[in-house]
Amino acid sequence: MREIKKNFFKKDAVWVAKALLGKKLKFKGCEGIIVETEAYKDDPASHAYKPTPRSMPLIEEYGTIYIYLNYGMYYLLNFTCDENEAGGVLIRAVEPTKGIAAMKKRRNKEDITELCNGPGKLCQAFGITMKQHNKSVGDEIHIYDIGKKVKIKKSKRVGISKGIEYEWRFYIKDNKFVSKP
Repeated sequence: MREIKKNFFKKDAVWVAKALLGKKLKFKGCEGIIVETEAYKDDPASHAYKPTPRSMPLIEEYGTIYIYLNYGMYYLLNFTCDENEAGGVLIRAVEPTKGIAAMKKRRNKEDITELCNGPGKLCQAFGITMKQHNKSVGDEIHIYDIGKKVKIKKSKRVGISKGIEYEWRFYIKDNKFVSKP
C-alpha cells in the first residue's frame, strides 16, 4: 500500500477522477474504497467558473482539500487538481472498510450500503467538516494506492443544471456502494 502524494493531483481533473477509483480514503479511523467520483474544470457547473476567494484553490492549487457546504446542509469532499488549469474532483461515494461502527452512529443507519453512497453521506459518515478545508492531501485526509484494478463506467454528473453535456462522473462497474443518481 503506497500513499498518494500531492503530485498525483497535478494532472487533469478528468484523469484524476478516474485514477482515484479503487484507491483507499482514510480519515481519523475511518477507511473506504473510492467507488464514485466527478470531475470539474472551469465548466459552468464548477465553482471555478466564476472565481471567488473561496474557489481560488480550484484554480491556483493542486493536492488541496476543498470542502463546501451544499444546500446549507451537507459537506462535500473535493480534491483540487491540475497544475495548469482549474480542476477539482468530488468524491461521490466510498465503500466502507474500517470504522464502520462510527459511521453507522454518525449516519444513524445500519445498512452499510447507505453509509457513504453519496457525497454528503460520505462526509457525515467519516466526520469530515470545514475543518479539513484548504489542507493538503496527506495532512489529515490520506489516499492510498492499494493496487485494486477496477472496471470504470462513466455518465453525466449528478445534481447540476449547467455543464450537463460532460460525462465526467466515473464509478466502479457493478459496485453496490455507488450512489443512486
